[in-house]
Amino acid sequence: MPAVKGARRNHGLVPVNFRRKKARGFLALSKEGIRGVVEAFASAARRALDAGFQVLEIHSAHGYLIHEFYSPLSNQRTDEYGGSFENRTRLAREIVSAIRRQWPERLPLFIRISATDWKEGGWDLDQSVELVKQLAPLGVDLVDCSSAGLVPDQKIIAGPGFQVPFSERIRRDTGVMTATVGLIETKEQVAEILAKNRADLVLMAREFLRDPYWPLRAARELGYKISWPAQYLRAAPPDSPARKPLDVETLKAKGMN
Repeated sequence: MPAVKGARRNHGLVPVNFRRKKARGFLALSKEGIRGVVEAFASAARRALDAGFQVLEIHSAHGYLIHEFYSPLSNQRTDEYGGSFENRTRLAREIVSAIRRQWPERLPLFIRISATDWKEGGWDLDQSVELVKQLAPLGVDLVDCSSAGLVPDQKIIAGPGFQVPFSERIRRDTGVMTATVGLIETKEQVAEILAKNRADLVLMAREFLRDPYWPLRAARELGYKISWPAQYLRAAPPDSPARKPLDVETLKAKGMN
């Protein structure tokens, strides 16, 4: 398919712009291109390791490339990367395996998925469970359970903690640790989720934009002693310890890079 004059050529699953009726310069990834994508993920993991990061998360949710491959709504390929569940999830398995060849076993590897497309005929929670069962033996330690983000006509039923059932089900059915996200704003919500084993980790974003000091405030209200940045100690509860800066050389000596 020829690119529109003056437009940048983009590559994806198939030569279709999924959000518009007309394709505009989109080309299907060749198998060589897919291999290049896998190698790029592995190279990024190596750079992260060299830079001293100790946790890595693969983003395969919200309509990004890996999600486009595993969802039947977007994957219209007819080769070994399309059609069946095994084929559609092949790229995810290849990327996890390639990353684990660069990322040490002692360091955790997370993956974020969209547990459902919120659209009939799309990716769903049952398929997510099966995907996690495949990825765990390849080296995934925790699944960050989000949802949606692929198609404009998704029908999300949102509310406080609306994605917690995804992390709970995946955790229960696979034995793999999970994180939950989405409209979790209070310490009471967090405590309930963790106490009832509905997730192993709660990840928050927008609430931190509204209240950057949420962890410090929640810890103070719960009477839990937590370290504070040294610059903020004058505002901290009595006897709060100062947060110690990361000592990269000590981590290197311990083999943590």
